[in-house]
Formats: sequence, structure tokens, C-alpha cells
Amino acid sequence: MILCGLHGSKLSGLSPRRYYDEILNTLQEHHKEFSTFIPLIASENIPSPAVREALSSDFGNRYAEGWVGERVYAGCEYIDKVEFTCIDLMKKLYKCEFVDPRPISGVVANLVVYTAFTEPGDTIMALPITCGGHITYGPKKLNGTAGAVTGLNVEYLPLDYKELNIDIDRTLKRIKKMDAEGIKPTMVIFGGSVFPFPHPVKELAEEYHSRGAIIHYDSAHVSGLIAGGQFQNPITEGADTVTVSTHKTFFGPQHGSVLSWDKYAEPIKKATLPGLVSNHHLHAVAGLAIACAEMLEFGEAYSKQVIKNAQALGQALNERGFKVLAEHKGFTRSHVLLIDITNYGLGGDVEKKLEKAGIIINRNLLPWDVKEKRNYINPGGIRLGTPEVTRLGMKESDMVEIAELMERVVVKKEDPVKVRKDATAFKSKFQTVHYCFENKTKAYEYVKIR
Repeated sequence: MILCGLHGSKLSGLSPRRYYDEILNTLQEHHKEFSTFIPLIASENIPSPAVREALSSDFGNRYAEGWVGERVYAGCEYIDKVEFTCIDLMKKLYKCEFVDPRPISGVVANLVVYTAFTEPGDTIMALPITCGGHITYGPKKLNGTAGAVTGLNVEYLPLDYKELNIDIDRTLKRIKKMDAEGIKPTMVIFGGSVFPFPHPVKELAEEYHSRGAIIHYDSAHVSGLIAGGQFQNPITEGADTVTVSTHKTFFGPQHGSVLSWDKYAEPIKKATLPGLVSNHHLHAVAGLAIACAEMLEFGEAYSKQVIKNAQALGQALNERGFKVLAEHKGFTRSHVLLIDITNYGLGGDVEKKLEKAGIIINRNLLPWDVKEKRNYINPGGIRLGTPEVTRLGMKESDMVEIAELMERVVVKKEDPVKVRKDATAFKSKFQTVHYCFENKTKAYEYVKIR
């Protein structure tokens, strides 16, 4: 492909039209390729044709600075109508009092919460990245958002490696140790990027609230499962704030939101704008509103199937020699699986082999990888998720077929190119978006509007 070196000297003589054509051709090739892939990235999903329609609308060309109904721009009548609807629908889904749908991503949503409720130099507690925590909780020495952007100090929550969850007893001991050292946490963050089981929010809420700390819950990965009523609802378990990513288990566009209580509305609104957002990607808000309506109608069934598929995939892989963690707990109660792949290689190498076979996963740090002197480039683990394959209509029996394809590549060491043919044939049966009102357009169909 010419575009592989688009920025290089080899293309310096191309005409603007040639660049134009090559870019559009590459977009189409991506769609064609993804129609053949088996997508198992835990943080990705496929939107409905209606959401895609919203993303291509004129909303994406407009500004609507300010709170809905209180804009500093004219021409926002229809934008306000859609955004009001989005807020109302999210309140219904999450059983919360306040929603700010303006953050343009989960990272920005977390930054909104930090800006609203902390000051530089404050201490927060969260899972470390090696134990499933997100980079937005990271300290400055790791260039994490909390430390590098907002100047926060980070104390780590301890993880029970076997249970793949926050260790309550060790957390209580750490809190008391911090008390003795005069360290007062301003905020504790539940949630993470590897989030197989509900976190102990209600078990620890009083300990943190009694110390004046804000309880924040990053639901990025499990937002759709919460909306579908199949995972813990942190708002009802003691959380003060919840951040949402709208494109993982929630099957909307890439965007973010903050959920909370009315008493916290003003600091959140001000932190969003003027603090962090100007144009809040109005086409994405429209797409989110549509996805909310879909989630109200189909979310329970979809979320149940996501979890069933994850558990079935975990079982099928485990039976075929993969070391899927937390076997004693059914592997997961969400959409995500964490696998120790070291019996067959390292995560980065396995990721590449599976990609050649048309199976898209990502390498992932295991909690003990740093002690084993492994890093994120080639860690000991891989992470799988079932949001997208479920949206395409796959069920438990299909997870067995996926496990067999992975076994052929990773365990039996078959040529990935040979396996790719069978993976493509399998995927050809799943080309339509499910759990939506209309699906006339194929899931990966490239739609020209020029």
C-alpha cells in the first residue's frame, strides 16, 4: 500500500488527488479486512447503522458551547433537543440524578472528575496498571494522567491475584497505615481496564466516605453491562461519580460521560467547560442518544449474552490448554478474560500470530509480570473480550469454534495463514449488527456519501 509511507520522501511527488484517492481506498480496505476478522478486543464494539448515520450528520460541523439549553452559540435548537434526550435516557439507564454527556472520551471524563474534586498534590488510590488499572490512574513517573496531567500522588489498591479483584482486608490495612502516616486520600477509584468481577464498592464505601474521600468508579469497560442491569450499579453502592465510555460494552460511538448526583452537578459542569472541553463532538452525542435508546430496548438481552459468551469462551479455551485466570470463579462475570499465555510464548508474539490468522486480540500485562521482568511490549498475558462478537449475533457455540481456531494457532502451532482461511469462512456468517432497531447496512459495509 502506498499509504504505508505517506509521510516519506517516496510520496513527495504525488498529486493531491492521488493522496485523496489513496486515503479513501485505504479506508475501504480497512472495512473489507475487518469484515473477515474475528474481533476480540475487549475495548471495542460495532455501532448500529443508525449510530453511524448520526456520526455522518451535520451535527459534527457545529459548536454548542455551554450547558444544554444555555448555549453561547445560536443555531442549537435541534442540538439541544437531542442532547436533552441523551441525558434523560442515560438517567434512566443508570438510575442517576445527573449526567454530563459532553466529555469526548473516557480519559477526558476521568480528567473532569479529577479537575472537579482534587487539587495538585492530593493523594488518590487506584489499581496499578499492572493489576488492571487504567493509565489515567497512573503516577507521573509512568506518565499516567493522574500524575502527569493533574499532579496527583497515587497510592495503589492491592489486588488479590487469585481472585482478580481488590483485596478488601489489605486495603483496610493500607488505609490505616496511611492514617498513621498522615496521608489522607482525596479520592479512591474503582474500575479498570481488566475488570472481570464487580469491585467491592459497598464494602469499602464507608471507610472512604468517613475520611472525606470522593468515591469514583471508572465504568469504561462495563458501562453497557451496568446499563443492561447485569453488573453492579456503583451509583446505588456508594459511588459519588461514575465515568462512562460509550463504545465498549456500551455499543455507541466513541465518547464519554460523567454520572453523579445533583449535589455535584456544578463542579462537574464547570470542570467540563470551560475546564476541558469546548466543542464536545455533537455528532457523537447524537450517536450516543441513539445507542441509549437501543440499550433501553435491547440492553438486558445483549448484556446477558456478552457475559454468557465470555464465560463460554473462557471454558472452551481452558479445556484446550489455555491458562485462563480465575477458573474457580467461572473466569469472569463481565465481558473480559485474562489469560496467562507463557506456556506457549509471550503476549506480544501471540498477538501477532493470531492477527495473521484473522483473530484480533491484545497483549496484556499480568499482575506479576514486572516481578518476572516482563513489560507491556511482550508481557505474559493476553486479554480477550466479547462485546463485538456478541453484537454480531454470536452465541456460546460460536465461542467454542473461536477457541478451536485459537488452539490451532497457539497450542498446535499451525500455520496462521492456513487458519486464516477457516477464520474468514467462520466470520462470513456474522455480518449483521444485532440488538438494534434497524440493520439494513452490513456491520462493516463502507458507505460512500460523496
